Amino acid sequence: QVQLVESGGGLVQAGGSLRLSCAASGPTFSRSAVAWFRQAPGKEREFVAAISFRGGSTYYADSVKGRFTISRDNAKNTVYLQMNSLKFEDTAVYYCAARALSLPVTIMRGYDYWGQGTQVTVSS
Repeated sequence: QVQLVESGGGLVQAGGSLRLSCAASGPTFSRSAVAWFRQAPGKEREFVAAISFRGGSTYYADSVKGRFTISRDNAKNTVYLQMNSLKFEDTAVYYCAARALSLPVTIMRGYDYWGQGTQVTVSS
């Protein structure tokens, strides 16, 4: 069992930066692939970024590639999402998700555990 708690969201101007954190509890987190998804008002939840259990492999949606960086510190049971050059269209609730397997996927149903989400609002 893995429990996830996101933090770090907030209001930022376009062009600014935020770093989201996903703190996990549970004995299997260090063996779990983790992803960030987001959901904007009136839209479906979409994949943002994912990282393998040791951090050796990362994946990004085309819309955030080059601007966002996912990383993890297994000693702290935490995954991060560094978001730079934020755009208005990045406004959404950001969710952290973990799966019982070590390699990530980009689809929601591939993940077993979800956090409650953190709001990111980018003002234009």
